[in-house]
Amino acid sequence: MSAFSDFDRACMARALRLAANGRYAAHPNPMVGCVIAQEGEIVAEGWHAVAGEAHAEINALQAAGDRARGSTVFVTLEPCVHHGKTPPCTDALIGAGVAEVVVGAEDPNPRVSGAGFEALREAGIRVRTGLLQPEAEELNRGFIKRVTAGRPRVRIKIAASLDGRTAMASGQSQWITGPDARADVQEWRAASGAVMTGIGTVLVDNPSLTVRDPALDLHGRQPLRVVLDKGLRMPVSAKMLTLPGKTVVYCADDGKRGPLQDAGAEVVKAPVRHDGLIDAGWVLDDLGKREVNDVLIEAGPTLAGSLLEGGHLDELVIYQAPHIMGSETKAMFRTPEWTRLADRLALDITDLRRVGTDLRITARLKD
Repeated sequence: MSAFSDFDRACMARALRLAANGRYAAHPNPMVGCVIAQEGEIVAEGWHAVAGEAHAEINALQAAGDRARGSTVFVTLEPCVHHGKTPPCTDALIGAGVAEVVVGAEDPNPRVSGAGFEALREAGIRVRTGLLQPEAEELNRGFIKRVTAGRPRVRIKIAASLDGRTAMASGQSQWITGPDARADVQEWRAASGAVMTGIGTVLVDNPSLTVRDPALDLHGRQPLRVVLDKGLRMPVSAKMLTLPGKTVVYCADDGKRGPLQDAGAEVVKAPVRHDGLIDAGWVLDDLGKREVNDVLIEAGPTLAGSLLEGGHLDELVIYQAPHIMGSETKAMFRTPEWTRLADRLALDITDLRRVGTDLRITARLKD
């Protein structure tokens, strides 16, 4: 691999920032940014803004015009080589006469993986790879997991008191955290392909599970709403069934699905685990088939505990409010009886920041 210069790194860092502009509307495609440089100067840039529309390389090439010939192109992900909703980006790069392509990360999609590099090299274009690769892969962690493991990345959002409680004994939980934290959650929803909850949360809170902040431009897309409802207790009057977007209800017996389907929901029969709960792993596999890259969990301790125990959680986003709710309240997770310190699940805290009056902790489960 050729050594990368400071200018190379600056160009790729800029491309990564551009790629993040597609966080809300590029789904289910990966986020990609592109910078075109000539003689140590950036002459054009672009990103993949909306699924089904032009990719980052195409937008950058159009902005560059004739200046693309003989240029170096910095792109965060391997250029596509297959026909999808848009033509291959490799063809456009070759046709524009670029001299070199520098790539952050290889596309793990079997339809692309390595083939994009090969097509460029066969056309006489120099290819260098691996520049800021960890950052490029982190940007599309959900997409990478879906195309390699067949299921989306799973992130759980929890609002809790300082003593780790998420609801009163009655189930009342609105509102534990402040308005700034609730606004922050809107961004996590907007960046997700689906938002999942359990029937208990639906019956107690009647949530919308929609993105309501007009500043988060999803270009008309709403994340898929997913409800795990073993006994099909979902009321046809549920608020989410009256809102834009799609709701999928996973149940153990779909014999009573008629009224819910008439109300606009899709009802899917799913297998049940040994403990009587819907098999969340099976549901995640099904969401992977639906091209969902990232799932945000907003649920009570039963579903949260099931996902934790099953090893399905990739990331936790915990908002802790500066108050104490006491012992006769609900915890974050309902788990099997853990009696030893060795039973603990270790976490890596990846981010810690204040959001309004609350503290936001982002963590991942250690391997």
